[in-house]
This record gives sequence, C-alpha cells and structure tokens, in this order.
Amino acid sequence: MSIAGLKLQPGQKARLKDIIRVFLQIGATSFGSPTAHIAMMESEIVRKRKWLTSEHFLELLAATHLVPGPNATELALHIGYLEAGFPGLLVAGASFILPSFLATIALAWVYTRYGSLPQVDAIFYALNPLVLAIVINTVWNLGKSCLKTWQTWLIFGLALGASLLGVSELLVLFAAALLGYVLLDLTKRPPKTPAALLAFFPLPLFARLFLQSSDWLHSRVVQLFLYFLRTGAVLFGSGLVLFPLIREDVVNRFGWMTQQQLIDAIAVGQMTPGPVTSAVTFIGYTVGGLPGAFAATIGVFLPSFIIVAVMGPLMKKLADSKAAKSILEGVNAGVVALVITIAITMAKNAVVDVWTGLLLAAGLAGLFLLKLTPYWLVLAGILVGLAKILIF
Repeated sequence: MSIAGLKLQPGQKARLKDIIRVFLQIGATSFGSPTAHIAMMESEIVRKRKWLTSEHFLELLAATHLVPGPNATELALHIGYLEAGFPGLLVAGASFILPSFLATIALAWVYTRYGSLPQVDAIFYALNPLVLAIVINTVWNLGKSCLKTWQTWLIFGLALGASLLGVSELLVLFAAALLGYVLLDLTKRPPKTPAALLAFFPLPLFARLFLQSSDWLHSRVVQLFLYFLRTGAVLFGSGLVLFPLIREDVVNRFGWMTQQQLIDAIAVGQMTPGPVTSAVTFIGYTVGGLPGAFAATIGVFLPSFIIVAVMGPLMKKLADSKAAKSILEGVNAGVVALVITIAITMAKNAVVDVWTGLLLAAGLAGLFLLKLTPYWLVLAGILVGLAKILIF
C-alpha cells in the first residue's frame, strides 16, 4: 500500500486505518469552535487511545498557536505525523476536513439553488443573530486569554482603531506581530539572532500584490486558489479569524459575494461539523461551483499541511522561543480587534428588528450564563427558523 507515492512501513497500514477512523469520527461529530474539536481530540487521543501523554498533547497545542493555520486542523496534522509520519499527516488532515467539506458542499448547493426562497431566508433570519452571539462569545474568550498586559492592550487599541479606519487586515496583523516582538521581547533582551517567524509575515503581502497585479489570471478557480492560499498563510487561531481577513476583498474588491452572503457563510461554518474554516468551501462553491469549492478548500488548508510537514521536528524549539511567543501575543491582540470589527458588521445585518435582537440576547445568555456549546445555538436557530416557516 502507498499514499501519494510513499511506501508504507510494516505496521503503518494498520496505524493509518486507525488515524482515518478517529479523525473521520471527530470531523463528523465536532461542532462549534476549535475548543470543542480540540477537546474531542484530547479525549480520543490522550485518554481513550493513549497515543500521546497529556504533556505532549499540550506541547503540540501550544506549538500550533505559534504558526499560521487553524489550530484544530494543525493539531490533527501533528498527531497524524507523530503516529505515522508524512502519510499519517496527510490522512489525518484529509479525514478531519472531509466531513465538513461534504456537508458544506451540500448546504452550498441548497443555498445557491433555493437561497431566495422564503423558507431558507427564515432559517438564516433566526440563525444569524445566534451566530453573532457565538462570535461575541469568542471575542470575550480571546480577549480574556490574551489581553493581560499594557503592551497587549496597546496593540489591541491600535489595531482596533486601524481596522475601524479601513486599514488592510493583513497590514494590521503584520503591524501587531512587529509590535509584539518589539514591546514584549526586543525591549526586554537584545536579540542574539533575528526572530525567524518575522520572515514569514511579509510573504502573504507579496502574494496579495501578485494577485492584484495578475490581470491575466482570468480563471475564477485559479483566483480562488491563490487568494485562499494567501489567506491560509496568515490565518492564526480560530476559523472565525478568517472572516475579518477576507471581508473587504470578497465583498468589495472582488465582488464575489454580498455582505449578507458572507454572513450566511459564517453561519454555514457553524452549522457544519469539523473546522469552521470549511466555510471557505461554501464561498468557493458560491463563486465558482464545485471546482471553486475544491480550489478554495485546498488553498486555505494547504499552508497548514506544508508548515507541519516542514516544521514538525522543530515545533518543540519553536514553542520554547520567547521571540515567537512575543510575536504571537501581538498577533492575538490584533486578531481580537479584527474579530470585533466583523462582529460590528454582522450586527448591522443580523439584528434587523426586535425579534432578532431578542434572539441575540437569548444566545448571549445561553453562552455566558448557561455555558451552552455553540452547537446548541445553531440547532436552536434552525428550529426557530423552521417554526417561523410553519407558523407564519
């Protein structure tokens, strides 16, 4: 047996089957934020199957925060790599992503075919304010975890002001990373060597300029792949960070979707199992059909596969790097600011009357007071939308 031309070692075939089974199960049954996905991985990998110790699992989780890419997806890739080498990395990632890809394709087909029907509109009418509640809860949790010093609050304030003034999201993140390095590391100790991670941040900016200037790229599928490849290279943390990064481009610069369609894409990302980042599949399908869905999905996840394959052996050193941690703290502060701007935009489109305002309040109460998981809010939104169809 071989995968992508790689010969498998004795015993590796059975281990790959185990990896496929575990990550298909997690990808098909984990809803909500990356925290939920990571919790399921910890339960299956550490407690149930004992593939990793708790300490090793936490080390991998910490390392995923230091490089671009969705945390839960990269954690799956790391586990696959440790268990079965490069073939394990491939099958773990593909198995985790596949259920959400298929579910999103199905929803995108229904949306593009029947999205203008009152029945579908009613579901998103109830779902969007509840998804907004999930985004607000995410902002709150992110803020509590990363805004702990005056330096991070300063970076957050500057990033929020720049974002509200319309500064490019990529520039905001790059500046936040640079400020994090300067304020949290460079001012405390003279650097012995340049911070290696800083070298990665300008690359997506060059990719953006390339995409802007390449008018000869008329193929929408190629455009989707290149655009989401660049986006995946600067995506840190939760998949919700994706939407502040792409909002201006997708809605205004390229005109691929309306603001409401992008908000619906966020809702679809919450409705489907697996990584929230799979919402790009919905965007790709809406813009370029099935080929566009494949192009967008491969583009946004490919940087994570490359990063884990290249840096897997170095992740322990990276996790111990003070410079890398300082850069990450700056990026996280900038991310909180960007997610706030997307929440403001969502609020303008999701809260349109008293009833949607009440749904938002109920969603916030469920998350903050009752400690509900996001999945229950998504399910409630769908049920309320269906009730609206049947009653009204």
